[in-house]
Amino acid sequence: MKKRVGIAALSLAFYGVSGAAIASDYSEEIEQIVSQIQLPDIPDKKVSIIEYGAVANDGIDDLTAIQKAIDTLAETGGGTVVLPPGDWFSEGAVNLKSKINFQLSEGAVLLFSPKPEHYLPAVKTRWEGTEMYGYSPLIYAANVEDVAITGKGVIDGNANSEFHPWYDKSKPDMLKIRTMGIEGVPVEKRQFGEGHFLRPSLIQFFGAKRVLLEGYTSKNSPFWVNHLVYTDHATVRDIKVDSHLPNNDGIDLDSVNYAVVENSHFRTGDDSVVIKSGRDKDGRDIAKPSRYIVVRNNDMGGEDGIGLGSEMSGGISHVYFDNNILRKGKAAIRFKGSLDRGGLVEHIRVTNMKIEEFDDLFWFQLNYPGVIEGGHPSTYRDIIFDNIHVEKAKTVFEMHAYKDAPLQDIHFKNVTVKEAEVPFVLDNVVGLKIENLKVNDQRIDGQLSSVKF
Repeated sequence: MKKRVGIAALSLAFYGVSGAAIASDYSEEIEQIVSQIQLPDIPDKKVSIIEYGAVANDGIDDLTAIQKAIDTLAETGGGTVVLPPGDWFSEGAVNLKSKINFQLSEGAVLLFSPKPEHYLPAVKTRWEGTEMYGYSPLIYAANVEDVAITGKGVIDGNANSEFHPWYDKSKPDMLKIRTMGIEGVPVEKRQFGEGHFLRPSLIQFFGAKRVLLEGYTSKNSPFWVNHLVYTDHATVRDIKVDSHLPNNDGIDLDSVNYAVVENSHFRTGDDSVVIKSGRDKDGRDIAKPSRYIVVRNNDMGGEDGIGLGSEMSGGISHVYFDNNILRKGKAAIRFKGSLDRGGLVEHIRVTNMKIEEFDDLFWFQLNYPGVIEGGHPSTYRDIIFDNIHVEKAKTVFEMHAYKDAPLQDIHFKNVTVKEAEVPFVLDNVVGLKIENLKVNDQRIDGQLSSVKF
């Protein structure tokens, strides 16, 4: 049972500070990261899928024309493949290639087949942090450089997709793939195609350099919506996610270095923006962290807002969430780990944020039990939250950590919560630093520890 701690019950070392704590300015660090992110270099040449036989609005498969346009243009040095306005149908996965901009014109809708068999043969992916071979993501780009998806069109995973009910069938496969990862089974033997129930992402880049995602709307995703794996130099801007099915994360940056997610709109069935880096022994062995990431000027709403983990075994560092708006949901800011994960998360900054209404405001859930292996607590440290304004929350701080690896080195300052029911739910937290926290018109400054003996 959760231990709920009210303000009056806290043992705080009050500083007696008058006025607000001085806000930190991380703009220089943020701009230093963004200035180093490289955009894709794609030739100016353009072709329309109509030139390769596609016909709009006829409900007949256009994948052959789409893929031929991509392949032909890639073979001649690259350029932009245009989907003109109209309804287009893809009876299977679109495979992007290097030097290609896949552009959906305003008014274009790319609808994918609802049949799982159309996404075979299996391809190499990372599924919830473990490498395997499974159903192809609906748009898939493996081992590519200089690639983009742009335009103001719509990518539709299909509301009637037969993948959607697999959420209730997937638990045996979830346990199996996790066990294979922990036991070190060779990736080639981790086959989860026909007869298995692990849903693919709507869009996945698997091994990429210089990626641009810009302008389009995505909906009805089978699983995670935009999933970047092993990607260096990613720019995500002005996209819209309106996808409310189970596990519909808006964007997952999974072992990604140098990335910016900005000016985008997320309405999701799960987290809006998540940073990850692999799961359990598989993630620790691959050891590709996520680093140097900026998430700014986004409008987020869904079950959860921003998240780190729980697949973070390869490590996460130097991540800046700045000037975002979070609307309504279950958890506004959620950091996760388990006793199977391990991994170090450090130097995280969450600043200048406006939050409307969430059940849990700051939620650290680091003590998920080890399902298979255990003995590998995750470490989160050097995390600062600054200048955050909240309208309403049921619980302000909910923090759970393993007793042998307590949560520490966390700093909150200039946080105002106009209305809250429960200020603190704490389990194995050491030296929680608070400056200018205002909850229900009461100010709190001090350091707080809550540990089990």
